[in-house]
Amino acid sequence: MRVRVGGGGVLRRALLLTGVASALVCGQSAPKPIAKKTAAARANELTLAGLRPGVDTVWRAIAKYKAPGTGKKGETQFSWEDVCRVESLFLDTDVSGKVETIRVASHPKSTMADCDKTPRSPWRTGRGLAVYDSARRVIELYGEPDSRSPSTRDGQPLELWYYQFDWAGTDVPQVMEVLCAKKDGQPSQVVEITLAAPSL
Repeated sequence: MRVRVGGGGVLRRALLLTGVASALVCGQSAPKPIAKKTAAARANELTLAGLRPGVDTVWRAIAKYKAPGTGKKGETQFSWEDVCRVESLFLDTDVSGKVETIRVASHPKSTMADCDKTPRSPWRTGRGLAVYDSARRVIELYGEPDSRSPSTRDGQPLELWYYQFDWAGTDVPQVMEVLCAKKDGQPSQVVEITLAAPSL
């Protein structure tokens, strides 16, 4: 059984008028509606895995992450694998060892090792983006990408997000690419991040 109390509309109008009158007496304007939260303004990136392309060398990477699984002195491609987090770090360098491109990628088909505790990956961007983060977090940190395009990896449908940083100057990394896995046709999770030096 529903009971309707009469006069509710009159009471609400009286309270509203009282609030407006109080605001006018105090010299304040009536309350304004709260604006919706907007997406983060675009931001550039300087580092990935604690390394800056165009500035750091492979020797700095070796000091941070020990000897690479692939690549040796005189070569220009190096990689490290983390079996606990099921991800890999790849570096492309010039002949002097200066880092040109940094890439971090997940390997979902690999078997995760039996690790007691898996800390957050050190192979993340300077702003904290790592593989396995949500696609939504990319937008929160860097804003909308300059372009989006379909891609695949190991037969898996992906979406490539491309960020161009030339607006931030010529001395910073110029390109960041983020590959996102898709769920129900929409980007859902980061599976790869690439950061390239200004010269590329």
